Amino acid sequence: MLALYCSHFLDDNKKLTPRRDVPSYPKYMLSQQTIDALRKPAFGLWLWESNEMLSCLEHMYHDLDLVKDFNMNPITLKRWLLCIHDNYRMNPFHNFRHCFCVTQMMYSMICLCSLQETFTQVDILILMTAAVCHDLDHPGYNNMYQINARTELAVRYNDISPLENHHCAVAFQIFSQPDCNIFSTFDPEAFKQIRQGIITLILATDMARHGEILDSFKHKVDSFDFTDEEHVTCLKMVLIKCCDISNEVRPMEVAEPWADCLLEEYFMQSDREKAEGLPVAPFMDREKVTKPTAQIGFIKFVLIPMFETVMKLFPQIEDVMVQPLRESRDRYEELKQIDDAMNEKKKSENLTMGKKK
Repeated sequence: MLALYCSHFLDDNKKLTPRRDVPSYPKYMLSQQTIDALRKPAFGLWLWESNEMLSCLEHMYHDLDLVKDFNMNPITLKRWLLCIHDNYRMNPFHNFRHCFCVTQMMYSMICLCSLQETFTQVDILILMTAAVCHDLDHPGYNNMYQINARTELAVRYNDISPLENHHCAVAFQIFSQPDCNIFSTFDPEAFKQIRQGIITLILATDMARHGEILDSFKHKVDSFDFTDEEHVTCLKMVLIKCCDISNEVRPMEVAEPWADCLLEEYFMQSDREKAEGLPVAPFMDREKVTKPTAQIGFIKFVLIPMFETVMKLFPQIEDVMVQPLRESRDRYEELKQIDDAMNEKKKSENLTMGKKK
C-alpha cells in the first residue's frame, strides 16, 4: 500500500506536460458583475466550473497588469493555468477549487488594501503565483501523516515541511516546461528572486510554523517599514497564510461547506492512521471532534488574532474580513451550546431509562 501511495508522486509525467493541442480552455466571458464580485472577500465559490475558475484566474493576472508589465505571452499564461489545474488532485478539500479560493482571496486583499501602491509589481506577481501553486499535488494526508508513516516525501525532505517542499518542487517542474513558463521574459537574476520569493511563501503555509511567523510579524507591525525587505517578506508570508485559511471570512453559505470538506479529509486521514496503527490527532478523529468544536478553537485562537494583527496595518479589512470572523465564532459558539444541551438531555434520558429498568 505504501509503495502504491508513493508511486503517485511525480510518476505521472503526462500531468506535467502542457497541452500543446489545447492552447486555451473553453472561454467563459466574465460579466461585469462577476468582475466586480471577484475583488471582494465575500465572493461565492461553489457554482463555478473549472473553465470558469480558470478564466477568473486569467482575468486577475491581466487586471493586476502582470501580463502587460512583465510581457507575458497570454497563451503561455493559459497553458500554465491548465497545467496547474491538472496537478491538483480530487481531494475533498485540497483541490483546484481551494487553489482558486486562496488566489481569489489574495486578489481581493491586494485590491482592498491597495497593495499595488506599497508593493512592487514583482511582489504582487510573487503573491499571486505562490497562491496559485501553494498546494500543488496535495495527496490529502498532512505532514504529520507523511512523517509518521515515513512516506517517500517525508524521507526525501527529512521530515521538514514535506508537503510544502513538494508543492514548490511541482510548481517549478511546471515552470521548467517552456510552454508553461510565465517567467520566460525575466533574466536569470530576476527569475532567481521570483523563485526564492515563491518558495518562501509556499513554505510559510506549513501551519507548524504559524506561531513563529505571526510572532515575527507582531514585532514588526507597530513600526512597519515598507522599504525594509525583511518587513515586506514577513508581511507577504502572513498574507498568504491569511488567504490559505480564510474560508470563515466568507459568508456562512460559502464557508460552511469548506468546513465539511476539511472534516471529511481529516476523517479520511484519521481512519487510515487507525488502520495503520499510527498516532491520531484528536482534532481529526471523527469520534472526538464536532464541527462547532473544531471551528471555535481555530477561529478564536488562529484566525482572529492573525487577521486583527494585519488589521493594524490595514484597518480597511475590519468590516469585510475581521467582523465576519467574529460573527462566525459567535455562530459556532451558539451551535455548540445547542449541541451541549442536546447531549445533556440525552444523558438525562438515558439515566431515567436506566433507573426504570
